[in-house]
Amino acid sequence: MASPFPFLLSLLLLLLASLSSLPDSSAHLTLDYYAKTCPKFDQIMQETTTSKQMSNPTTAAAALRVFFHDCMVDGCDASVLVASTSLSKAERDSDLNEALAGDAFDVVTRAKNALELACPGVVSCADILAVATRNLVKYVGGPFFKVRLGRKDGRESVASHVEINLPRANASMDQMIDMFTSKGLTVEELVALTGGGHTIGFTHCKEFSNRIFNFSSTSEVDPSLNPKFADRLRQMCANYHKNPAIAAFNDPLSPGTFDNLFFKNLLNGMGLLASDQILVADPRTKPLVELYARNQTVFFETFARAMEKTSVIGIKTGRHGEVRAQCDRFNTVRSQS
Repeated sequence: MASPFPFLLSLLLLLLASLSSLPDSSAHLTLDYYAKTCPKFDQIMQETTTSKQMSNPTTAAAALRVFFHDCMVDGCDASVLVASTSLSKAERDSDLNEALAGDAFDVVTRAKNALELACPGVVSCADILAVATRNLVKYVGGPFFKVRLGRKDGRESVASHVEINLPRANASMDQMIDMFTSKGLTVEELVALTGGGHTIGFTHCKEFSNRIFNFSSTSEVDPSLNPKFADRLRQMCANYHKNPAIAAFNDPLSPGTFDNLFFKNLLNGMGLLASDQILVADPRTKPLVELYARNQTVFFETFARAMEKTSVIGIKTGRHGEVRAQCDRFNTVRSQS
């Protein structure tokens, strides 16, 4: 009797080959995903984001940061929007996320409410956050990039997952590179995303206070900081202990415009965060800072490509997620993870 093993081995190899050829989840996304199920999707998103940005100019920076914090932690599934419960501490209440601005959550809520009236139960919060971010970046002068649609909202949001997926303000370059490359992003894209995230918006004083107060036993201020810039920050942040809301613009020259001045500022010692300034100190990233400072077009192109890649990190499709009725809570009560 012939041995069955050759047949079984062939069957196993065939199965492995078929599995390896399966498309990743992003292959299920399309640019016109809501064309039939929610024809007014683009119009509603454009109207909502434009109105919000006009009334609250910090919205673009807020949305960009929330979007990035969402995608880097368990994928682009709107898990960062979920509120904590008595049973579970959600991502947004991690200390790394406590400074996320409310304008980002509000613009998503506004869009969700409008879309639920037009097409109930159709559009995911994850898709809303992705498109809102793209629209807002473009509104303040940044590059347009395509956003494929069809993400589902995640069914889990765990605060403890944040720490291992997002760099802190004092992160080393090795740590940042490891975090970004683990998500499929290159060093070029790391620098472009950092510049894009910090060319607009602001940072609270406590995030960089160690650079302007009691930096070391020999220097009150980080010597890599421009002295005049450091003096201005010290005056601005003098009472930050009493008022934690005090903040400084990431780009003091054009804080509301998406451009490449962030990189020019870095070269002049005007980066707020240690994790920003390290970009010009490390030989792996300094040439990129110089390139993006010199050529805004290359920066925009790299940023747009990086955002397209970021927008599909760890997405959920089909039965792996849901379309939440409200973006800050799951459709069913979930126990603590």
